[in-house]
This record gives sequence, structure tokens and C-alpha cells, in this order.
Amino acid sequence: MTLEIARFNMIEQQIRPWNVLNHGLLELLGKVRREDFVPTAYKEMAFMDIEIPLGGVGQSNGQSMLAPRLEARLVQSLELEASHKVLEIGAGSGFMAALLGHLAHRVVSLENNTELVAFANANLRRAGLTNVTVREVDGAKGLSGEADFDAILLSGSVAAVPQVLLDQLKVGGHLVAVVGDEPIMRAVRYTRDGEKAWRADDLFDTIAPRLSGFDESPRFQF
Repeated sequence: MTLEIARFNMIEQQIRPWNVLNHGLLELLGKVRREDFVPTAYKEMAFMDIEIPLGGVGQSNGQSMLAPRLEARLVQSLELEASHKVLEIGAGSGFMAALLGHLAHRVVSLENNTELVAFANANLRRAGLTNVTVREVDGAKGLSGEADFDAILLSGSVAAVPQVLLDQLKVGGHLVAVVGDEPIMRAVRYTRDGEKAWRADDLFDTIAPRLSGFDESPRFQF
């Protein structure tokens, strides 16, 4: 099977049937070379409906790329516009940051693993993304010095979303995360409705690996 057939099958058999219907995003998934963001040892798994280990990249402590359909649906849920400034927590290999970079004006992705920061930045440079930067920063605290953000994406699961991240959203902005503990997790979109007002909407049930550094996150209270 050629790479292009595998990519087509990923989109049509995994991603589109999982309610990813945004035409621009589907087109983008056909253009961004996911295989270039996968560690060499796992290239043949680039288009499979599985999480891909990043263990071949230094000491990545069990981190992994999310399954393609979950990546796509989380990105779709942000409802990005071309003018948006986006914060991503958990860069991993840089693939989701690449998708965000094609859809938004500027993306900053935070990653607390030195080897993955270098890996993601190299992948993004090779892909020609000049509006995306990966920094070695504790993602649980966000990036208050560059807030407010139009959108924030947590590229993994958390027990609860820290208030410090919600505070870094613009009014009207969205934060999307997978929230909960196994075996019960769900994707949630938080919208900042006012200076002191946030709203949470459950999107869909799913499971995702825990983001590094978020095991003891404080719970946000509505």
C-alpha cells in the first residue's frame, strides 16, 4: 500500500466517520505529512488508528502521539480562525502543532521534555511551519506573559483543567481538553464568556494518555 492510499484511508475510514466534517481540516490532513512526525521505528504505524509511542526520542517517559481521529476531532473542536493566537500544551512530535499552525496565525506549543522539544521543532522546520514555536516550559502553568490566547489545546488528558490556563483565554475563546480518569474521560470545550465567567460543554467520550505534569492539577469550580 502506498503512503497516499494509507493517508486517504486514514481520513476516510477513521477520521471522517468520527464526526470530523470540517472541509478545510480534512483537506489539511491530506497535505500535512504525518509520517514525517513519527519516530523512525514507527513509520509504518503513521496512519493506523492507534497511539504511537514516542519512546524512541530520548527519555520521553512513555509519551505518545494521539490516534489520528482524536487529534483531528480535538483540533476541529477549537473552531479556529486564521487570525487566532493558539497555545498548545504538550507538543509531543509537533504534529498537532503543525495542524494548528496551518489553521491559525500563531502557535506556541509547550513541552517539558528536552528531547521532544528538539524533535518537534526539527519536524516543524522541515515542514516549513514558521509561525509555530515549541518551548521547554511547564505546560500546567501556561504562558501568562503572552496571554490572552484565542484558543488553548491540551494534547492529552488531565484530571481537571487548572484555573491558570482558563485565565489565559480571551473572552470568547475556547480551551479544549480531555478530562477525567480512566476508564471515564471526555473531551470538554471551555468557553470564556466574560472576565469571570466560563462555560464547559461536554463534546464526546474518549480516552487519552495523561499529560506530563498534570497528575495533581487543581480542580476548576464553576
